[in-house]
Amino acid sequence: MLEVEEALAIVLDRTRPRTPVETALTPRALGRVLAESVTSELDSPPFAKSVMDGYAVRSADATSSVALTVIEEVAAGKTPTKTIGPGQATRVMTGAPIPFGADAVIPHEQTELTENTVQLRRPVAAGEFVIPRGREMAAGEVVLNKGTVLTPAVLGLLSAVGRTTVIAQPVPRLAVVPTGDELVEPPAAPGPGQIRNSNGPMLMAQATRAGAEARYMGIARDDRDALRNLLDDALAASDIVVLSGGVSAGKYDYVPDVLRELGVEAHFHKIRMKPGKPLFFGTRGETLVFGLPGNPLSSFVGFELFVRPALRKMSGYAIPGPVFVGLPLAAPLEASNDRPTYAPGRLEVSSEGQRVRGAAWFGSADLRGLAGADALIRLPAGSVKYASGYIVSTLPVN
Repeated sequence: MLEVEEALAIVLDRTRPRTPVETALTPRALGRVLAESVTSELDSPPFAKSVMDGYAVRSADATSSVALTVIEEVAAGKTPTKTIGPGQATRVMTGAPIPFGADAVIPHEQTELTENTVQLRRPVAAGEFVIPRGREMAAGEVVLNKGTVLTPAVLGLLSAVGRTTVIAQPVPRLAVVPTGDELVEPPAAPGPGQIRNSNGPMLMAQATRAGAEARYMGIARDDRDALRNLLDDALAASDIVVLSGGVSAGKYDYVPDVLRELGVEAHFHKIRMKPGKPLFFGTRGETLVFGLPGNPLSSFVGFELFVRPALRKMSGYAIPGPVFVGLPLAAPLEASNDRPTYAPGRLEVSSEGQRVRGAAWFGSADLRGLAGADALIRLPAGSVKYASGYIVSTLPVN
């Protein structure tokens, strides 16, 4: 039986980033990863500019109590027409170009204007309240490196250098396939021996949150032919196929056999973890296939530990995760498990910083207990008894 770290290494070793494509810079591109470096086509700012409403002056003239003649007023978007000489100043607005001859700006609050003469109330040093030309970026300079994640600020910067498209990693296509005759779709009322399908919507939401283009394939019934047809369609149109249920050793757990018939090579089928021990991973070409256990918490944990990192690597992220952080417990925590366990937790923020509190849960079928959690606490095998404040390994999942 593999350890979690061994299983994750197998998954990531078989995960390939998709071929980059030209991508329009719209909000839908958020979270994508640049597959090219981007340079600036011009200096920014393209001229020395004022960062205050005030007066552009020569610092050599701008001594305390000096009076200067105002020769012009320049608003943002306008161009100065006069060069400042000795004893002169130009009134400028925030963002306006600095006229030739000036090397500093004094805010208007620190002056007194009488007709066309401005009295300075203090000396002014060279460079005050002036952004030099090219201070943000110079023409030809690389401003974004390959591998940069597209965030709102990055989209703004790309617009500033004139880009409307970039070469970026495409969104991975992921198919969700819940399995089992016992499942019915909401809002249908479950009949005898049936339950509503909760894993399908949960995994679709997890996949979407992780940046995938998620497609719901519908419930796969416990029938080999129907299962084969549905999985064949999912494999043909997806980069990742995620099933829930049907991967254990029960009489009607057909998934592993059907996947084998469809050409999926199995790489592992059990992991030393709780919840989620009977987790299947295989590949067909570069398509990844995950068979997650049917219990909701097992499916949730399996997705966060293995599917999300695969999605991130496929999307071009340099660090696919999962990234655990050490956080102090907000309350004592006791547990006894025969395998390393990933328990639901709730993140809390107080004046003392961020903490994590163990959530109440009775086992892998406890979806209600999971609903109040936004983190997983990694606990070792055996019995533990941690006091409040003890640092535990935590995976935020929100």
